[in-house]
Amino acid sequence: MALLELAMQGLSVVGVVLFCVLWMMHLMSIIYVRLHMHRRATEKPALKYSGVSLLKPLKGVDPNLTSNLETFFTLDYDQYEVLLCVQDSDDPAIEVCKKLLGKYPNVDAKLFIGGKKVGINPKINNLMPGYEAAKYNLIWICDSGIRVKPDSLTDMANQMTDKVGLVHGLPYVADRQGFAATLEQVYFGTSHPRSYISANVTGIKCVTGMSCLMRKEILDQAGGLVAFAQYIAEDYFMAKAIADRGWKFAMATQVAMQNSGSYSIAQFQSRMIRWAKLRINMLPATVVEPISECFVASLIIGWAAHHIFRWDIMVFFMCHCLAWFIADYIQLTGIQGGGVSFSKLDYAVAWFIRESLAVQIFLSALWDPTISWRTGRYRLRCGGTAEEILDV
Repeated sequence: MALLELAMQGLSVVGVVLFCVLWMMHLMSIIYVRLHMHRRATEKPALKYSGVSLLKPLKGVDPNLTSNLETFFTLDYDQYEVLLCVQDSDDPAIEVCKKLLGKYPNVDAKLFIGGKKVGINPKINNLMPGYEAAKYNLIWICDSGIRVKPDSLTDMANQMTDKVGLVHGLPYVADRQGFAATLEQVYFGTSHPRSYISANVTGIKCVTGMSCLMRKEILDQAGGLVAFAQYIAEDYFMAKAIADRGWKFAMATQVAMQNSGSYSIAQFQSRMIRWAKLRINMLPATVVEPISECFVASLIIGWAAHHIFRWDIMVFFMCHCLAWFIADYIQLTGIQGGGVSFSKLDYAVAWFIRESLAVQIFLSALWDPTISWRTGRYRLRCGGTAEEILDV
């Protein structure tokens, strides 16, 4: 009995600590968004060598590719080049690129076809010719589904001060039609930024490679892009290489706006499982991640409140979930920069489904260590490396 009581007390302490940590994350994220995000980039970058080489990895065409890509040809920035990289010579994205090159002949832009096989990572292989041809010291790697505003690059360059080696954008999702779009927007406006922002505020280097501005000289010191071709999560290891050399990170005031024209609930679920697999293999401590999700955390904290204060577990669970739900909505509207495009009922349904899927997604990631990405399948190894699974 004494051992059981000790275990219950220990679990109660875990619940209290979990409550403090999670709500500190909520507060840090909400406050950071209100103070830092959505500033207008009115000043020109002060960095002496501020020319930027944009590397754009392209594969296939979705309904929004042309409009997304065109926003990079109309940037209000004095000195930049657009390096369009396509792996396959029969990829329909080539026609889109050629039309934009013809429409904007005054933009310094080039098309590279064929890639260069230097490792298992298809994105790195695709970008290699563009990286080798880049003429500026700042490299901006930005995914094909991202759309930008005319001052987006100015905003990022403004954050690239003397001690900063990498500027990254907080991932978010543009307004689109359908429930799948709402589900994505709720996730990238609530759960994802809470952990992403609080990690960066507390000094943990958390970066996604959707939109990253980096100093090329640092990447070259680490061996260039080829040094990261053995990893699937190349963005994590590129950020780590920059941090290991003593450089700081900064976050852009504008979000990295995802605007893919191809999306569904199944695609969202598959993407979340793939990300979870990568986190588990790179950072084994990620196995405790489910306790940071609303429903699991509320049960643990509710049990602790019952053990310490004799409060009703289910009443506390419901009240805690409601508080979480409201805090997430405040977070979402902050990242959106105003009102969202869907109703509060749509938000409630999407929020509930996202939270309900969280544990299932994590368990699915644990069940199978292989991932499918682009046209390949890969077996992950502990530490972040991977091997390609070849069909026999």
